[in-house]
Amino acid sequence: MANTKQAKKRAAQSERRRSRNRAVVTKVRNIVRGIRKTSETDPKAAEALLPSTVSQLDMAVRKGVLHKKTASRLKSRVTLSTTKATKAKAASAAK
Repeated sequence: MANTKQAKKRAAQSERRRSRNRAVVTKVRNIVRGIRKTSETDPKAAEALLPSTVSQLDMAVRKGVLHKKTASRLKSRVTLSTTKATKAKAASAAK
């Protein structure tokens, strides 16, 4: 436990930042999980969700919650899965 006034203040600041960061990370995880599930069932809807997902990942980077390369990797994977699902759906519809 913090003993000095400064240490108590820093502990309180850390706790506030931790809860804020956890909220952002949880939101990003849920969005990524949602677009992955959507791409399996409805590729057209997943394609519509893609810009907002990329935006949320970029926002997490700006806030300093996610590393730039982590967000880039997630964007790449989500885009790839969405594109692959869309192409598969188009190919099955063409048959």
